Amino acid sequence: MSIFTGSGVAIVTPFLPDGSVNYEKLDELIEYHIAHKTDAIIICGTTGESSTLTEEEHMQCIKFTVEQAKKRIPVIAGTGSNATFTTIEMSREAVDYGVDGLLLVTPYYNKATQKGLIAHYKTVAAEAKAPIILYSVASRTGLNITPETAAELAKVENIVAIKEASGNISQIAKIMQLTDGKLDLYSGNDDQIVPLLSLGGKGVISVLANIAPEYTHDLCQKFFDGDLKGSLKMQLDALPLIDKLFCEVNPIPVKTAMNLLGKEVGELKMPLSSMEEDHKMALAKEMEKFGLKLA
Repeated sequence: MSIFTGSGVAIVTPFLPDGSVNYEKLDELIEYHIAHKTDAIIICGTTGESSTLTEEEHMQCIKFTVEQAKKRIPVIAGTGSNATFTTIEMSREAVDYGVDGLLLVTPYYNKATQKGLIAHYKTVAAEAKAPIILYSVASRTGLNITPETAAELAKVENIVAIKEASGNISQIAKIMQLTDGKLDLYSGNDDQIVPLLSLGGKGVISVLANIAPEYTHDLCQKFFDGDLKGSLKMQLDALPLIDKLFCEVNPIPVKTAMNLLGKEVGELKMPLSSMEEDHKMALAKEMEKFGLKLA
């Protein structure tokens, strides 16, 4: 059984002016997504600025989200690290809180070999008894999960899915061929949802869903319902907005977009900075063209 099917939001972490987590706002966002058809919440991923949260903040955000969601929607926790035993500790703690799954990014900076990557994931999987989603995003971590490595890891009982953000459709197709139904596939790129669904994907872990949750859910649902033309049209119609959501490094544009919508999610943690003004104006224009009402 899949952890979720459809649109999982890579939810932002809202901050107060002093840089601490705004839990009141996080609660609002959780309720907003449950009310607007989001199929799962991914907390403390890249979009949630996990790399600049303290470990205490990181784990408290996970605990809070599980408690507020109350099993109404699956909660998947980003607990990946560049250190295997830190990943184990955070993953165990998240499992104790009651998460429905773990999202484990490839270890960054170390540049492990594929042999080391297999050992890393197998060691974590043995210690953290929860469904695991592998996360391949070499553009950020410098480390790709090859199709052969994915196939080896698919043999582990609780490694159940992969979030693929390589953008390499040929690689993704080979992963699906080699794993033969043993790994669920989630798109890690909002501009490739339909292509990955066509390869057997179960959905998307989405940045776009932060500002267009129903749209992202419906795009997936149309595909699953057999309305391929309708799903494709939604994918193509969203491309200009998606482009603007990634004109600067994520999550700078999406947090800016949420503030433009009046969501008041606060600023970004350094070293991320505020959006360039010309980019912000172009983003706002595209949001309005998409039909989003600015505050």
